Amino acid sequence: MSKTNEVEAANQLYQAYSDLKAEISKVIVGQEDVVRLLITAIFCEGHSLLVGVPGLAKTLLIQTISKALNLDFNRIQFTPDLMPSDILGAETLDQNRNFQFVKGPIFSNIILADEINRTPPKTQSALLESMQEYSVTISGKHYGLSKPFFVLATQNPIEQEGTYPLPEAQLDRFMFMIKLDYPDYQSELDIVKNTTSNVTQEVKPVLSGEDIMKFQELVKKVPVADNVIEYAVSLTHKTRPNSEKASQQANEYLEWGAGPRASQYLVLGAKCNALLNGKYSPDIEDVQAIATPILRHRIVRNFKAEAEGITEEKLIKELL
Repeated sequence: MSKTNEVEAANQLYQAYSDLKAEISKVIVGQEDVVRLLITAIFCEGHSLLVGVPGLAKTLLIQTISKALNLDFNRIQFTPDLMPSDILGAETLDQNRNFQFVKGPIFSNIILADEINRTPPKTQSALLESMQEYSVTISGKHYGLSKPFFVLATQNPIEQEGTYPLPEAQLDRFMFMIKLDYPDYQSELDIVKNTTSNVTQEVKPVLSGEDIMKFQELVKKVPVADNVIEYAVSLTHKTRPNSEKASQQANEYLEWGAGPRASQYLVLGAKCNALLNGKYSPDIEDVQAIATPILRHRIVRNFKAEAEGITEEKLIKELL
């Protein structure tokens, strides 16, 4: 792709983002930051973990995005008795007594893994290969997943009894951990008005799967200045206690810091953030804009931080 074509494609992405926001806002009131982060993750080939109390329209938000992107959507309700085969599929005997693979719900473009912490680790890890390799292995055979492929998992921060917290290795697979807050007063008024009448809004498709993959390639091609990459990598290093570049806060309050995947996502996310703002190259502000949802699930606080009530968000804010 020539320089002119890349600039043209960047302008198209900026316009497509505006159109997407307009379509999504027909159904979803407010939550602009959440929508922006989810679209950023899709354009960066990343996955997202949404944390919020029940009733904040997490499922509706994902369904609306999948309609606006014209992609296949499957919801998997994670429960304590869910088996890996319930997600991936299984081999069954057909009428001629031959084994035939029956695909599970993972074979879709957008997967909503609802309440992922309600299912045991064996089933949680069934998602791992699909998220990283875009394929699943059943009885020694590889089956590729159709692209674009995007996993969006939700977690309920209350009612932790009988749940299985995601291990750090699995959390690291998610580009963003996005926290949903309650809507403000005006937004909630609008939500109640919209949802208690018989008027339904139709969401029109804005992008196809091919368009999304084209934009994913474009994001990778965005040029980045060395100082921006150095800033992203040093930010990750500052979170690692007792390392060469560790910050005072990390040494005092953190057990573990972020790994190299955080640096990769900071640069990739900054590239996409720049494009969504109509810029052709990211700067340090773009790294800062997406740092919190990238780092918050990759740092582990120590006992002192928990005792003093110091949150991950506060630590990241001080690092920035």
